[in-house]
Amino acid sequence: MDDYPLLNVFLTMLYLFLWVMWFFLLFKVITDLFRDHSLNGWAKAGWLVLVILLPYLGVLVYLVVRGRSMHERDEKLAKDSEAAFRSYVRDAAASQGGSGGGSDHVNDLAKLAELKDKGALNAEEYERAKAKLLA
Repeated sequence: MDDYPLLNVFLTMLYLFLWVMWFFLLFKVITDLFRDHSLNGWAKAGWLVLVILLPYLGVLVYLVVRGRSMHERDEKLAKDSEAAFRSYVRDAAASQGGSGGGSDHVNDLAKLAELKDKGALNAEEYERAKAKLLA
């Protein structure tokens, strides 16, 4: 261990962390690029070439130019997923039949979803309560 001082261990860990974060950021930019429906094919190809040929500069330029719209697309995806989930829960609860039982389940599931949105329930508690209601 004398050949590799403690500071070098910390620097190696820092470099590894930065390397992993860099790949995370690169994949995030590429997935955002293909998820964006406002860009045409040539614009996507141009950004992709820039990101691949000049990775550091390309990703930084992408974040500066399109960073705000990245966040907006992420928010829209989350809202669409939540709306689809709520619609699925309502449809599934209504298809279970019964005159009043189905609507009770729908109301209970809607209340659970509201509690989760407000932060009163974490994801694990929400899933347990949802499974109990649907069982």
